[in-house]
Amino acid sequence: MILLKTLKIAVRALRRNKLRSLLTMLGIIFGVGAVIAMVSLGNGARAQLEASIATLGQNVVTVLSGTMSRGGFRGGFGSSGTLTLEDFEAIRKEVRGVNGASPEVRNFAQLAAGNQNINSQIMGVGSDYLNVRSWSCATGDNFTEADVRNANKVALIGKTTAETLLGDEDPIGQIVRVKNAPFRVIGMLAPKGIDMWGRDQDDVVLVPYTSAMKRLTGDTTFRSLMIQAVSPDAVSTLTNQVVELLRQRHKIGAGRDDDFIVRTQQDIAEFADAQARTTRELLFYVALISLIVGGIGVMNIMLVSVTERTREIGVRLAVGARRRDVLLQFLTEAVTLSVVGGALGILFGVACSRLVTTQLGWPTLTSTDSIVLAFCVSAAIGIFFGFYPARKASQLDPIDALRYE
Repeated sequence: MILLKTLKIAVRALRRNKLRSLLTMLGIIFGVGAVIAMVSLGNGARAQLEASIATLGQNVVTVLSGTMSRGGFRGGFGSSGTLTLEDFEAIRKEVRGVNGASPEVRNFAQLAAGNQNINSQIMGVGSDYLNVRSWSCATGDNFTEADVRNANKVALIGKTTAETLLGDEDPIGQIVRVKNAPFRVIGMLAPKGIDMWGRDQDDVVLVPYTSAMKRLTGDTTFRSLMIQAVSPDAVSTLTNQVVELLRQRHKIGAGRDDDFIVRTQQDIAEFADAQARTTRELLFYVALISLIVGGIGVMNIMLVSVTERTREIGVRLAVGARRRDVLLQFLTEAVTLSVVGGALGILFGVACSRLVTTQLGWPTLTSTDSIVLAFCVSAAIGIFFGFYPARKASQLDPIDALRYE
């Protein structure tokens, strides 16, 4: 009951200076809004990253071949083919917990169909590749193990490549020439979209890796292998088995560096997230600073209010009000300013997040946790920055306060 009466008095005092109260709340509104917007941007970017990683497939382990040194230049992992067909077959036969596996032979080449001629990515893969990548054919069918074994000239075409090369024509059954080798399109891949590196995954043609190696690239080794574990729990065990098997096959002794590298989806996610974490933290701290500045504004106005109402405080103390009553009154005014400003700031932040998504196309994700946190922080700022002015008001001497002009 006492708190309710104190709140009514606080609201009445704030309404006497509506413009000043509104201007004071602006700092809190913009601060809370900035925190909500920055957290929403960070959550949206993280969700987009997770979605991009999910397009790689589920429970996938990637093996990259070793490095290359030439003319003083040292390439990164995958620049030199140290993974052989025998390595691939050994992994499929000897490693437990493998749900599917496929090599990758990457190359860019000229594609021709009709009077169209474009440059696109050609990937030689195995028949398990679509299952490993959780990919499907929108129309047509995947090539078979027999197509891989016989190096048949069949292909799966991505949506972007099909539209660029063939226009509105049905790609199924069309002949696409890759480096003058005719490949028959037997399936069109379902759209995958942009990956985490900004590349269009639909601008691709998939062919059996045997066909790519014999007819297109002349490679005898692989630069990468993709292996799918049967379950998330099996990924760690599978990774250890692959490392042990390849070290044994490549005759790598104890203490020597591997000529390959094994990466899981979790490793990729942590690496990508680390790249963006610094930027997210910087934006969050900038928003937090603006919120603190808003709290300083609340303290400043409350100190002014105490000075202006010194005589009122003296009268209240003289007629029997306790010092804690005065402290509670001014503290309630500060918290009311912050809480109302925080509520308006939440609406402002959510509106800004939606505006960023609709106008700029940036992904945002506003969570309930961030809203609750922002609201609690705004209330805490009211208590923290309002306590000193409230305490100063409660410590006034009644005699001096009554004489104040």
